[in-house]
Amino acid sequence: MDRERRRLQDKLIGVLYGGWSSEREISLASGACVTRALRRLGFKVKAIDVDRNFMRKLKGIDIAFIALHGQPGEDGTIQGMLDFLGIPYTGSGVLGSAVGMDKIISKRIFTALSIPTPEYYHGESMDVDEVLSNFDFPLVVKPRAEGSSVGVTIAETRKALEQAVKRARKYKDYFFEEYIPGMMATCGIINGVPLPVLEIAPKKRKFYDYKSKYTEGMTEYIVPARIPEKQYKKTQKLALAAHRAIGAHGFSRVDFVLDKNGNPYVLEVNTIPGLLSESNLPLEARAIGLGYDDLIFEILKTSLIRL
Repeated sequence: MDRERRRLQDKLIGVLYGGWSSEREISLASGACVTRALRRLGFKVKAIDVDRNFMRKLKGIDIAFIALHGQPGEDGTIQGMLDFLGIPYTGSGVLGSAVGMDKIISKRIFTALSIPTPEYYHGESMDVDEVLSNFDFPLVVKPRAEGSSVGVTIAETRKALEQAVKRARKYKDYFFEEYIPGMMATCGIINGVPLPVLEIAPKKRKFYDYKSKYTEGMTEYIVPARIPEKQYKKTQKLALAAHRAIGAHGFSRVDFVLDKNGNPYVLEVNTIPGLLSESNLPLEARAIGLGYDDLIFEILKTSLIRL
């Protein structure tokens, strides 16, 4: 740690947060938490609220700590700009970021590598009748490239499905996914090591939607998750496999649903998960004795490969 800290100690770290995606408010909070942690750790920090003219704000920084969620910060766009400018940054590169953000490409990769994921439908026509000929209700409608469960609907009737499709169209592209009832869980990855599996138990909502995620008291987080050891280890193994499959680097958080028999299915890989002190990834890290500031330092270290 001392050698790595020395390499980073005199660098000006730009914390990139905000942006203009549907997850801007969460990114603002993540960025504020990360900035405070880096300052507590003794690093020189420049907080940068990313707008459409943000490149002028990058002047003078040596490393970018990316705390952006959604597009364009998590989909490879910002990463490509930083590569072009020669500024090292945390987390996944262009490819891993782009693939992680695209749920359809991710699913195709998972399927090719025999990583279990719920069945899905995505085609040119997106015809409701065709979808219903292959799936039973309930049915999940998801935007192709959004995070924080933005735009996700579980439809139980044809009318609800048609309404969900109308809402999803504003996100440009969407798909239909098999609904698997069961436990929601997540498993973070830090530098190639799976963290403890965290169980997500919404208290008042049918699924872990945006409101459940970001309204205090609406969800219970249990770590380690209450699942048998065999399924627990399998979930960790699949988390690492999914992280590697999309080409992620350094850290990520892999989301799962476990069916009634405890079989885990990968939903998606988040290459820049929420970084509030009580977000899922920090809670998982805390369960192995890795405090928030230590976690932020571990993430900062993922930039060293580009330094």
